[in-house]
Amino acid sequence: MKSLFKEFKNFAVKGNMIDMAIGIIIGSAFNEVVNILVKKVIMPPLSLMTDDVNLRNKKWILREGNENMEEVAIGYGEFLEVIIDFGIIAFTIFMMLKFINKFKEKSEDPANAEVATPKNIELLSNLESLMKEQNAILRNQQQR
Repeated sequence: MKSLFKEFKNFAVKGNMIDMAIGIIIGSAFNEVVNILVKKVIMPPLSLMTDDVNLRNKKWILREGNENMEEVAIGYGEFLEVIIDFGIIAFTIFMMLKFINKFKEKSEDPANAEVATPKNIELLSNLESLMKEQNAILRNQQQR
């Protein structure tokens, strides 16, 4: 039982688990922001432009309801709102990753003096130039 607890503690305390938890918390908060943005900012003007059509209430009725049976309908309006939510979230994540990758590429470029190059990239760059020099020397020796 102690080893199981120790394994769980090692798993839970590792950086990846904590990073993932932070990502989930931020993601759920971001989801709320996007939901409010779509429902309270984007949909009302869209409703005005379409003669007060509220997308959330749009549906295709397959069977009318009465006192004995429930209505059966496909709620495509809510689906459209969720698609808009997804589009905003996907675009935002895409832009964030593009921004992060831009800085990552700058930091990994050994020729870029603007950003401090990580030591491992610098060492690999030096190793590459040394290998090129060695290959040039070996080619010259073989040609003789």
